[in-house]
Order: sequence, then structure tokens, then C-alpha cells
Amino acid sequence: MVDYMWHISEDDLESIAIGAGILGTGGGGNPYIGMLRARQMIRENGPVKVLSHDELDENDNIVCVGGIGAPTVGIEKVRDKQSYYALKAIEDFTGKKATAIISNEIGGSNSLEPIIPASLAGLPIVDADGMGRAYPEVQMKTYFVYGVPSYPMAVCDEKGNTALITEALDAKWVERMARAVTIQMGGVACYALAPMTAHQVQTTAVLDSLSLVKRLGDAVRNARTTHEDPIEALLDVHPGKVLFQGKIVDLDRQTTAGFARGQVVIEGTDQFESDKLTIEFQNENLIARLNSEIICIVPDLICIVDSERGEPITTELLRYGFRVTVLGFPGPDLWKTPEGLATAGPSAFGYDVEYSDLELT
Repeated sequence: MVDYMWHISEDDLESIAIGAGILGTGGGGNPYIGMLRARQMIRENGPVKVLSHDELDENDNIVCVGGIGAPTVGIEKVRDKQSYYALKAIEDFTGKKATAIISNEIGGSNSLEPIIPASLAGLPIVDADGMGRAYPEVQMKTYFVYGVPSYPMAVCDEKGNTALITEALDAKWVERMARAVTIQMGGVACYALAPMTAHQVQTTAVLDSLSLVKRLGDAVRNARTTHEDPIEALLDVHPGKVLFQGKIVDLDRQTTAGFARGQVVIEGTDQFESDKLTIEFQNENLIARLNSEIICIVPDLICIVDSERGEPITTELLRYGFRVTVLGFPGPDLWKTPEGLATAGPSAFGYDVEYSDLELT
């Protein structure tokens, strides 16, 4: 490895949490809770080093870690050091010591989860992830879509229980088994995957995503300080568009089969007056319908933020009466291939519609 590109400080955490909450499309775990956990690690062990994908060495072993479970459970049953336990378990099973950590998804608290094992093990984090957003299921990773094995996987809870998935027919079966284990562990757990090579990360990951969420968070914070529009500030950093603005008038949310599922209805204000937007979610926002017309669908990002502060609102925190702005961002190109769409496009969630790119004009 060569020089580290930057270090995550305590001040950086707020920006990362805001940006990751936005790209999390409602899921990925509550970013504020993730920030508090990461802050404790940095206070105890100092800033965490971050590597560009270009700084990886051919001999590196990069371990992906992340959380699994329902966000509605995660705000009450806060993760502890499970991802570190999972890291140690996968190292023991594979006989390979990790040299760096990478995130399973850049959305929500999972963007901050790598800080826990990285801090405790003294390892750097790679500026990349396996989604470029958040998705609800384990198999929905660009790593797996483009050839990285989905097993072995170690799943750990806060009590000290560890489950190892050593073989599976495919990544979907890994999801099924890991989800079943997580439900028995109380609805929240963390996992680690077998180490990846530098080449695997460089060719299958969504690159530079950690630095992107930091820039998004910086933009929101700076806009608040200068009393500018945080929505415009976000769109200056990352190409996207305002899909809708209004007030939440109806919410149906249930925790079933390890997921937060439901829909939210938003009544339009300003230029959207007399219109309604309905968003369906499975942890993450999946499809947005303006009246009855689909205007955004996975793998493109549907992000709900507070209209005044630009603060992301995750699905478990949606409430009647919130005044929100719904943003749309194009999904990463890795999700728009036939393989990517088959894994995490509309049909993967049961929608019998053909994907079309989000129109930014």
C-alpha cells in the first residue's frame, strides 16, 4: 500500500451520515445512530484511514462488512461490535488476515459500519462499496453480480453468537439463510464476507462512494451555515432532480420477514399542489408514482429529505405531517446492465415494468 488519501475525523462523521442517509434511499440503517457509534470508536482510537481503490496492492485482503435486519428494529436494538466479531470470525475461517475494510453499501448507517472493525483492528477503509446506494437484500451487491463469491459469510449478534454460511447455491440462498439467522438473533446482526482481492474491488465495486457521501453532507452543512437552499446545494454536488415536494398525509409501515415494508403518500405543495406522490418501500424506497404514473424506480435512487434542512428521512422515521422534498438520482451504471437489473431492478422486487432511465431534464 502507498500513501493514504485521507483520514476520517470526528467532524467528518456528521457529513458522512447526512450524505449516506440521502443515498440510502430510506434504508441502510439509521445514520445518526451509526454516527454515534463511529464517533465513540474515533474518540477511543483516533481517526480512521481511507484508501482510494488505486492505492490497493495485489496482495491485499479486503473484507466487506455490513449490517443486516429491519431498520425499524435497529433504532431500538442498536448494534454494538458485531461487525468486528464477524471480521474476526471470517479471518479465522478463511485463514486470511484482512488488510482493509470495505462497506457492503454506502447508504445509511452501513456507510459508517466499517469504522467499527477498522478502528478496533487498526485497518484502513476503502473508498468504495457494493451498491452505491442501499438495497434491502444481501445478494444485491455489485460484487456478486460481477463474479465475487457470496460465501463464506459470518453473521454475528451482540451476544457472541456466530453463524457461518460456508456454502450456498447462489447469493439469493445466502440472503435467505442470513435473514433467517438474523431474525433469530433479534432482527439485527452484522456480517463479514470472505476477503476480496484488489482486482475484485477495482472491477466490481462502486468506486469513490464514501468521498461522495462526505461531499453531499458537506454541501448540506455549508448551506445551513450560509442560509442557502440545501436542496440546491445537494444537486450542485451530485446530478439529480426534485421529483416532488409536499406533506406526508398517509403512511403504512410494517415489519415483516425481517424488513420494513409499506408505502408513504405525499400531498403536493407549491408547484406540485393538487398532485400526490406514492412511494413504496422495502427498507429502501423502490418506486415513486406521481398520481398513477411511475416517475422513478430502482435502481435509480428515490431520496426523501426534510424540505428546510436537507436532512435525510429514513423509512423508519417517516411521520404524518412531515414536509419533505423527494429527490431522484441516477443509479450507478453497474446496476443498469442486464445482470444488474436482473438482480436489483424492478423485476427483482416484483414490479412487472420495464426499467427506464431517470430523466434529469
